Amino acid sequence: MSISVELERVQAEATERGAGAFLLTVGEDERPHVVAVSVGWDGGSPVTSAGRSSARNAADRPGVTLLWPPADPGGYSLIVDGAAAVEPSEDGGTVSVQATRAVLHRPGTGGTGSEPGCGSDCIPLFRADR
Repeated sequence: MSISVELERVQAEATERGAGAFLLTVGEDERPHVVAVSVGWDGGSPVTSAGRSSARNAADRPGVTLLWPPADPGGYSLIVDGAAAVEPSEDGGTVSVQATRAVLHRPGTGGTGSEPGCGSDCIPLFRADR
């Protein structure tokens, strides 16, 4: 199931879930690096403080993801992919994310993902290339 929604909804969906999210970056070894963060907003862009590893990863490989867990059990997670800009500091830096794609995601009610049909129940919120 796909429903396209404007970028402004991304901030509203994130705010509904609270400031607590996860920042996913990619390390030098090409493995995911996941940390819990507190997200604020600046002009419609998510912004967070990051430790040394996350800031370095985001500066070197700016494709990042922010993930907000569901507000309620069985609800949708908010996944925001984007391009990071890093303002370095002594203990890491501030990471701002220019969103390129956002979806609401939850496991589907039927199927296992290997069967024909939907193994998840996603609602696209925004995609920059449209």
